[in-house]
Order: sequence, then C-alpha cells, then structure tokens
Amino acid sequence: MPFPLYLLALAVFAMGTSEFMLAGLLPDIAAGLGVPVGAAGLLTTAFAAGLAVGAPVMAVLTRRRPPRTVLLGSLLVFAAAHAVGALTADFGVLLVTRAVAALADAGFLAVALTTAAALVEPDRKGRALAVLLSGTTLATVVGVPGGAVLGALLGWRATFWAVALLCVPAALGVLRGLPPLAPAPAAPLGSELAQLRGPRLLFVMLLAALVNAATFASFTFLAPVVTGPAGLGALWVPVTLVLFGLGSLVGVTVAGRFADRRPGRVLAVGGPLLLVGWPALALLSSRPSVVLALTFVLGALSFGVGSTLITRVLYAAEAAPTLAGAYATASLNVGAATGPFLAAAALGTGAGELGPFWVSGALVAAALALAPAWRTGFRAAGPSPAAGTSRRAVPDPGR
Repeated sequence: MPFPLYLLALAVFAMGTSEFMLAGLLPDIAAGLGVPVGAAGLLTTAFAAGLAVGAPVMAVLTRRRPPRTVLLGSLLVFAAAHAVGALTADFGVLLVTRAVAALADAGFLAVALTTAAALVEPDRKGRALAVLLSGTTLATVVGVPGGAVLGALLGWRATFWAVALLCVPAALGVLRGLPPLAPAPAAPLGSELAQLRGPRLLFVMLLAALVNAATFASFTFLAPVVTGPAGLGALWVPVTLVLFGLGSLVGVTVAGRFADRRPGRVLAVGGPLLLVGWPALALLSSRPSVVLALTFVLGALSFGVGSTLITRVLYAAEAAPTLAGAYATASLNVGAATGPFLAAAALGTGAGELGPFWVSGALVAAALALAPAWRTGFRAAGPSPAAGTSRRAVPDPGR
C-alpha cells in the first residue's frame, strides 16, 4: 500500500479518537456540566449527524479544490473546535463545537476516502479502505482508552486538549507527506447527485447505516454497563474499550482481504453472528468475563461487516468520483447518529443500561431482513470495465 495512505490513517486516528472517546467520558461530562447521561449522549449524536450532513455538503463545496488543501484545512478547524470545547463550561457550546468538529471531520473523511481509492488500483479499494480505517480502529485501541484514563486522572477537558494537540503531527504529515494531487476529474454535479437515484447504491448505503447504528448504539453506552450490571470498577472501562478496539482492528484487517472480491461471505457470516451477539451481551451482562470476551468479538464483527459495506458504497458510487467518499461517509454516520439516539431512548425503558444492546440486535435484524437482496445489490457494485485498466476484473462478489 502507498505510504501516503498511512499518513491519512494517522489523521483518521486523531479524528477517530475524538469520535469514539465520549464512550468513556459521558458520565464525567454529564456530572461536570450538570446534565443527565442520556442528554450527554447527544454529543455523540450531534457529532455523527454533523458528519452525515456535512459529508455531502463539504464534498460539493470542495470538489474542485486540491485534496491536500482540503485535508489540511479540515484538520486545523477540527483542532480549533476541540480547543474551544475544552474551555467551555456550557453544554450548549460544547454541543456546537462537536457539530463544527464533525463538519471538519466530514470534509476530511469524504476527501480521504476518495483519495485513498485514487492511490491504489481500482480492484484494491477494500485493502486501501482497511488501511485508512485502521486509524479509526487504533483510536479505539489506544486513543479512546488513553483518553478515558487521562479523563479519569485530569478530567474530561484534558482529553479534548489532547485531541487538539494530536492534530498537529497529523496536519504536518498531510502537509509534508501527501503528494500535491490534483482534484479528481469532476463529472457534472447533477450527474453525481443523480447516482443517489440508483437503487443499488441506496441499498448498500442503507445496510451500512443499519450496521453502523447497531455498533454505535451499544459502544456509546458501554461504560455504564461495565460499572453497573457487570460490577466492574471504573478503571475497567478503558480495558473494555481496548478489547473492543482490538477486536475492531482484527475485524477491519481481515475483512479488508475479502471486501473487494468476496464481500458476500463476510456479510453472510458476520451478520447472523452480530444478531446473536448483541442480545447475548444483554442477557449475560452480569458475568464480567463474558462481557469482556463478547466485547472483543462484537468489535471484530461490527467493524468487519461495517467496513465491507462502506467499501461496497465506494464501488457502487464510482460514477460519482468526487462524491463517492461523501456517500460512504454519510451512510456510515447516519447510522452513527441514529444508533446512540435510539439507545439513549432505550435507557429510559425497563431494560435500563442493557437497552442499547437490544437496540443493536433489532438494527442488525432489520439489516438481515434485507438479506435476500444482498446478492443482487453487490453484483453491480464491483469495479466496472469503465475503470480503464488492464487489471483483472473482480469476480462476482456475492459468491
């Protein structure tokens, strides 16, 4: 894989740390700003909603700008938003800074996805995406638990400052290491937007949104389960997040080997296991060892299935060269916004802290209900002959 991919992954690590870190900080933020934990969960929803809306908007506004300029500018705005968030004592202001950071993240990720795909051969998008998303999974392994420990020792504001500082080497890496690529050849904007009328693209985007909603619904509220039903101490929260992150790293790495040529197999195996896994975590939450083991397994399955679906979005949207990354980002983050919102509502039901796990199970069930259409949806989503290369054609990925 080209070295610039790893520089992009470093920046995604910084942004992923911010996106996921609230899973370990929600109780402290809620207590510090005087709001309920469920309300504090809206910080995650605001961030994901900003990503979902901002991805296509930022992609349209920057489609004729050099990728390196967009990536660097996005990182600087992202860092500034976290500095303001670290200083504020008002929950409303913090909510706004999360939305601004999300817009910067959206601009970065939409361009990074298309840039990563442009740096490799047309039939290796899945491998490239796996490298890029390794930044996110490493954030869950190192950045998020480290942020949780830092928050426990110095307060949640210290974690926001750490993310802002983490953007500095990421920005230097993009500035000095990424080649000055020209903007992608832009098809007419109307033509790129018209791709959303294609049922295959919308279908894969829907699947990606459902699976990602299931992931975020439970991941956002893992901390209360660890310290509540599981009966573990607060220091076990970062341990649990590390296990989830290690699982996600394994999942995205393994799935990256199959996402280009055999995505159907990843989904046929991972989907049913997720359907069983999330309810099992709810039913067995009083057993600490089982909670820790399932956290690792579900992290692997969630990111393996989720990253495969995001890869298929890029393939299905290849006729929209400047907006394909935005479509992938939007589908991913529609799920990331919806999942915590539904999970927060479930906290107020009789299921209590375990409600998010049942929400995740229901969301996976909804995705599996679309299973008969998987093969049809994926057959047309691989690299097309229009890619203009002599590389081997990708076999039917549904097999």
